[in-house]
Amino acid sequence: MATFKDFRNNVKPNWCPGCGDFSVQAAIQRAAANVGVIPEQLAVVSGIGCSGRISGYINSYGLHGIHGRSLPIAQGVKMANRELTVIASGGDGDGFAIGMGHTIHAIRRNIDVTYIVMDNQIYGLTKGQTSPRSDLGFKTKSTPEGSIESSLSVMELALASGAGFVAQSFSSDLKELTSLIEQGMNHKGFSLINVFSPCVTFNKINTYAWFKENLISLSTIEDYDPENRMKAMNTLMTYDGLVTGLIYQNKQKPSYESMVKGFKEESLASQELSLKKEEFEQLAAEFM
Repeated sequence: MATFKDFRNNVKPNWCPGCGDFSVQAAIQRAAANVGVIPEQLAVVSGIGCSGRISGYINSYGLHGIHGRSLPIAQGVKMANRELTVIASGGDGDGFAIGMGHTIHAIRRNIDVTYIVMDNQIYGLTKGQTSPRSDLGFKTKSTPEGSIESSLSVMELALASGAGFVAQSFSSDLKELTSLIEQGMNHKGFSLINVFSPCVTFNKINTYAWFKENLISLSTIEDYDPENRMKAMNTLMTYDGLVTGLIYQNKQKPSYESMVKGFKEESLASQELSLKKEEFEQLAAEFM
């Protein structure tokens, strides 16, 4: 059985000291060990940005994709080899700006992939511009007079898009974050986990202290039921999305791959794919 240490490699992260992404990396490694997978059974696919580097810092199969495209790659990996546990990861700019179209359709498609977004509400790698998650009035290099666009409410959007698993956490709460990633990995279908991961270099507003003061744990809300979608939406709207914990889970919703007719239980990666000459010529003729 693998341990946390088995998911370490010799690549040293070059994130800024204090970056919340360090905790996200640790939570993924702990969660992978806790659910019982080994490095050869885990694939981590990431996009572009500071958070996109995470796929190179974990001892597993990894692919550092292009901007906003971690989800198409991750879904393809899962469809080709359902025996792999697949995690997609990236930042709020990667997933909720250039990659937003993929995010919405991955949610509704419901392939068994866990998507972890490191939400620092700013573009960090490109040195501090406003992101889709930046608040109204947020001043950055790209909005020196303050942003005139409202922040994207991604958890509400996920629920409205039919998500079967929606959770949110804070990078400094390693115990809760690890638990939520475990639950997401065990969920049969698409799991979205948004993580408030402060950028200590460029975001001087949404700091660790700010989040500690403003976040509300769902565990403190009396009679909160994560299986009640209406309650989940109302709670998000009441607290302006600043909640942590398991927001919503639908355990009855079937995954995409389980509904594909003729989709073999044996993964494509394990199947004998040799073609007879006449079969190849028939296939080739269809493209002539």
